[in-house]
Amino acid sequence: MASLSIPGIEDSDVTGLAAPVCRTATPEGDVLLLVPGDSAAARAAAHAQDDDLAAVMEITDVAPVSVPHRIRGRAWIAGWLTPVRNDQRARAAMLLAERHPVGELLGIGEALAPDPDHYGRPAWMLLRLEVGEAAVDDLWGAEQCEPDAFAAAAPDPLIGHEAELLQHLHSAHSAQVRGLCTLLGERGGEVCGVRESAVPVGLDRFGLRVRFVQGAAGRTPGAGGTDGAQRSFDARFDFPEPVRDIAELRRAMHTLFEAAAS
Repeated sequence: MASLSIPGIEDSDVTGLAAPVCRTATPEGDVLLLVPGDSAAARAAAHAQDDDLAAVMEITDVAPVSVPHRIRGRAWIAGWLTPVRNDQRARAAMLLAERHPVGELLGIGEALAPDPDHYGRPAWMLLRLEVGEAAVDDLWGAEQCEPDAFAAAAPDPLIGHEAELLQHLHSAHSAQVRGLCTLLGERGGEVCGVRESAVPVGLDRFGLRVRFVQGAAGRTPGAGGTDGAQRSFDARFDFPEPVRDIAELRRAMHTLFEAAAS
């Protein structure tokens, strides 16, 4: 999920419908956004002079599985917002179309139409956010990201498959995922029990993130247990080396499961 805010400009939208419907990064490190034409960001960018419109995009990383406390982290990108104009719009639209489902791009045709005159406003608008600074805050702490590092970062090869892979691990390999607790050292002894559950909540080229919940099974209020009595924590299991595709992921997961079982 992403939201876009502009200091000094209030957005009256409370439904979230004015938020960017899709986004992607250019090879130069800018962020392309497709936004409703009547959103505060579109109106402000259309009337901005050059690149003096400061803006902040907040991205909330939500786990694609059903667990309590699904927010895995947040990121902020601050910079300068401008409309994508003229011949640049076709290239921007191609980048968005390459990386997003068709359903999210229903407004691309209107966003590519000639600039409207003062009699009307486009239903959709392509915006460019030039990155000035970025930051990430997740389970492992907060960290700044310089524009050059942001531009050099490569998309994770598993991002398009993460949800289905996590669901598959949970439904078909739940016992093996739960068995990873043996790799946690001293803390593993606390959670490797019959009342412990483990849910995979994150997967990328570097490893697997699992949420362990103590007291997750066999608890009922009549037996003296409540949800409040449950304790949970997330653990990260790194792969021996970053994976580049699904075939390498299978081998990496097999290595993790073998290490946990030995």
